[in-house]
Amino acid sequence: MTTPDSPVLRVAGRPVGRYVTRPELPARFSPRPFLHPVTTLSGTAVTELSPADHLHHLGVGVAVPDVEGHNFWGGRTFVRDQGPTELDNHGAQRHVAFQLRDPDGFVQELRWMAAGGELLRERRTVAATELTGTAWALDFTFALTNTTPGPLTIGSPATNGRPGAAYGGFFWRARKEDTAPDVLTPGAEGEEAVHGRPADWLALAGTTWTLVFAGATDATRRDPWFVRTAEYPGVGSSLAHTERVPIPPGDTLVRRIVTVVADGRLGRDEASALVRKAVTQ
Repeated sequence: MTTPDSPVLRVAGRPVGRYVTRPELPARFSPRPFLHPVTTLSGTAVTELSPADHLHHLGVGVAVPDVEGHNFWGGRTFVRDQGPTELDNHGAQRHVAFQLRDPDGFVQELRWMAAGGELLRERRTVAATELTGTAWALDFTFALTNTTPGPLTIGSPATNGRPGAAYGGFFWRARKEDTAPDVLTPGAEGEEAVHGRPADWLALAGTTWTLVFAGATDATRRDPWFVRTAEYPGVGSSLAHTERVPIPPGDTLVRRIVTVVADGRLGRDEASALVRKAVTQ
């Protein structure tokens, strides 16, 4: 059932994702809107919510571990020369309004709030489109505007001294199965080969499903991929890989990720063809 706080995305009349607008979560989870469950057209779930291994992983959304020292990711904060540390520094993304709401998508305004007030204002655009009888695409754009009088910077555990942990930005916590999913890009295969590197697209293939992620702007394509398969299945586009990303007062950072959600296990050629269709349509 669709409610004002949980609109349902539909493709060709079929529900494929529920968007939770005002989740009731502990502060240490960095409360934020998210999509869950997201499913294939046949109904297979391809997201997880608060799994036991990372309770603050919330389906599909935008999560950033360090906005000027404030944690919008959830859980512990990586502190240089100290490691993961419990801090009372969690922010929250608060729904303001929907500028547009249709069965196949929405445009939303959010406020990124921390202890001192609003840091960022976000315009989020989400759209679901049919690609084939067994695949659809989730088009997800977020635009973060610095509403403070001074500069803000976005960081990650990697920029704070933890190698290989440049997570932060668009993030998809995928379904955990008995066997770890396979992961591949146009030119590489396996977690070690694809993690921390940019690629035009990246495919995560589970037992009966495949997710294919693609940056749909030049800036997004330059961001390396954050990938986990062995520990847990998750894919994100890293905003702050080696250096903190500045957002001057009044400026806006924009990223757009298009994700193909398909039934079955796609090969490299199938994944590439569906991504081209999804990004250009």
